[in-house]
Amino acid sequence: MFETRTYDDPIVLDPKIRKRWAFLETSSAAAVLRSVCPAEWADITAVLEAFALDPAHWLKKGGNRGDIAKVIDGLFAARGWRETRVDLVTQGVLLSRNLEVMERLPPVEQEGYLVDNFKGRVALDVEWNAKDGNLDRDLSAYRAWHEAGVISAAVLITQDRIKLKELAERLWAEHQATLPADQRNAKLPIDLNTSTTTNLEKAALRVRRGVMGTCPLLIVAATPETWNGQPYSAV
Repeated sequence: MFETRTYDDPIVLDPKIRKRWAFLETSSAAAVLRSVCPAEWADITAVLEAFALDPAHWLKKGGNRGDIAKVIDGLFAARGWRETRVDLVTQGVLLSRNLEVMERLPPVEQEGYLVDNFKGRVALDVEWNAKDGNLDRDLSAYRAWHEAGVISAAVLITQDRIKLKELAERLWAEHQATLPADQRNAKLPIDLNTSTTTNLEKAALRVRRGVMGTCPLLIVAATPETWNGQPYSAV
């Protein structure tokens, strides 16, 4: 696994975007995207620049994963990205020494899954508080698609759970202080204590085991700097 930091290059990624998100990449993914898939990279950076974490949607009981993911997916959909299922078909061909076809073996079909956003030669998933087993599915699919020549790189958007938990607790406490004493509830409306959901830490553990092979992967995680600066308010 080749862990790189091309996202630190201001030519590759605007420092203003770099400051607002945490990144981890393999095989120079950001530089590959910028060079090989410039239109898709422009979309990705535009979405990262536009998105801000809104506590009203983030700290919402029962809607945490759905609301955040829907907002980000909507930003990509507006730029022509589509939810897409990617299947692979492999067929062996037996050739003679003279390169004459002797036999074509039965094709082997590999059923894929619906990737959240696909455009050009880039696959992009938004994994926000889903079960962390989703990461195994995502990363293995990206590697298979890259080795088959279907994609040039993959992107995974998630969250820095530990840092965002600290921010959530502060915002929630500030909100509770504005309520009458008999209406206060110290417990967060969403569960940020579990570590078995998709987040930067879980993705990094898998990537650093070398599961990506040579597939360029860019992991982008929301941090407190991604927050829009507004206090929590119920919607």
